[in-house]
Amino acid sequence: MNKFVTSLLLIASSLAVSAASSILTLKNSITDNSIIYPESFETDTHKMMQNWYLKNYAVLNDSYAKTPVVNATDEEYIKRLSSMPTEIEMPYNQVVRSYINMYVQRRRDLVESMLGMSLYYMPIFEQALERKGLPLELRYLPVIESALNPDAVSRAGATGLWQFMLPTARGLGLEINTLVDERRDPYASSEAAATYLKQLYDMYNDWSLAIAAYNCGPGNVNKALRRAGGENKDFWSIYYLLPAETRGYVPAFIAANYVMNYYNQHNISPALAKRPIITDSVHVNKRVHLQQIADILNLPIEEIRVLNPQYRRDVIPGDVRPYSLVLPSMQVYSYIMSEDSILSHDYNRYARRKVVEPVTTIDDDPDSDYVTKLVVKRHVVKKGETLSKIAKRYGVKTADIKKWNGLRKNSLRAGSTLKINTYERVARVKEPEPETETTDDSSLAATESTQAQDDEPNSGTVQPAETLVTDSTETASQESAAPKVEKPVEKEKTVEKPAPKKNAAKEKGAAKPSYTYHTVKRGETLSKIARKYRGVTIADIQKANGISGSAIQAGQKLKIPRK
Repeated sequence: MNKFVTSLLLIASSLAVSAASSILTLKNSITDNSIIYPESFETDTHKMMQNWYLKNYAVLNDSYAKTPVVNATDEEYIKRLSSMPTEIEMPYNQVVRSYINMYVQRRRDLVESMLGMSLYYMPIFEQALERKGLPLELRYLPVIESALNPDAVSRAGATGLWQFMLPTARGLGLEINTLVDERRDPYASSEAAATYLKQLYDMYNDWSLAIAAYNCGPGNVNKALRRAGGENKDFWSIYYLLPAETRGYVPAFIAANYVMNYYNQHNISPALAKRPIITDSVHVNKRVHLQQIADILNLPIEEIRVLNPQYRRDVIPGDVRPYSLVLPSMQVYSYIMSEDSILSHDYNRYARRKVVEPVTTIDDDPDSDYVTKLVVKRHVVKKGETLSKIAKRYGVKTADIKKWNGLRKNSLRAGSTLKINTYERVARVKEPEPETETTDDSSLAATESTQAQDDEPNSGTVQPAETLVTDSTETASQESAAPKVEKPVEKEKTVEKPAPKKNAAKEKGAAKPSYTYHTVKRGETLSKIARKYRGVTIADIQKANGISGSAIQAGQKLKIPRK
């Protein structure tokens, strides 16, 4: 009985040794002739080197292409990989070597640029991993994911440094909308990546499987494990059961760790820091445009964008909720002190209206001969007409036509009637001149006559009121009794003279200049404004306002010459 048990134990131990050696052999001798390299290898290095940070904070080595390529033997690769102080296993095989060769031979320029970017990004990654208690070698995952480009977008739509797909990112609490994409935020995305990696490790208790699942999702890894039949499997034991892209993911991760540690062994010169970039953050609770910050703080907007890549339209929507703004540490205090000036700078250009009442009449100048009014037209749909064709005819949007008419689809029925809201410029209806003006003129003439009398000699002598009345009465009766009537001729002259008198006054600048005033609306151009006023050209507007170019701003008042 004891001999039988002993035999069984010997057989079991030999099988265990055999299994262990087969897995070890597979891990170190695996080959793959259909390797698919990550999209990060396709990064446009020339464009990457135009990055504001690399241009201003790092010194790039332009002679990397001239330095000889230095390769290593398999034994050297194995020794170097095993010498790295990592928790995650870094085995060597021909697949790993093919990725190392890609970095140290064909994409040496990419490595140099990434080394320069790592000066800024690696501390951010390390802090997030440390908070979750994860191995620090995971900080090189973004090297193969995005080549350290926060604006990287894969063909499948994965975005940011850590290349999150939209559903995964939202599941981890990242905000993604038109204005903000936290997948591009180095701080927020690194925290989410650390959380996700910890979840994956807790699921598999094996870092090679967790890293593979980060690339292709737990579903694909679980399917491969089921097909492999059994537990205690790692990435290498299910290698050929994984999607082609994922098969190269763990080898690429090992190669990234290698090259970021041993680049100097291959004549690759890192981009050295000109000066350290020390940043701080401030919470913004008002809506502000990055250009407003750049103008007031005298910072290049490219620098603010590099530090805050999550703001997709250069707008921080702090009026929705507080958002973080990263700035060079010396500028944070300046922002706090200058916030009111920043928010008021170019306010009309960047302001967002919360309440807007529909305008039925646009009347910029009460003295204008024309007024713009909202006109509701009825359009009968003809056979073959489309919404876009009708919208183009009236100069409106198809979406507006659908809204005005309660349409859900783009299809139209011939003979149906559509309501179209358009603006038309029509002549102003002026009220008739008041009749009292003649009386006022005669009173003015009488006043002038009295003043003329006062200017005569002895005008300082006060005459009795009765005498004045009698004199004026006699004068009037004498004029009416005269046989030769000159008064009609005089009257005719009096009627003709006011017009030249007014023109003379205009020449002296006494009357108002002949201009209409127009307040520029958002989206308007000089050519568009000129078309609104009959006979007015762009040159007329430029001359009247003393401008030479075509740059105008919303809220600006322009003088429009009357034609």
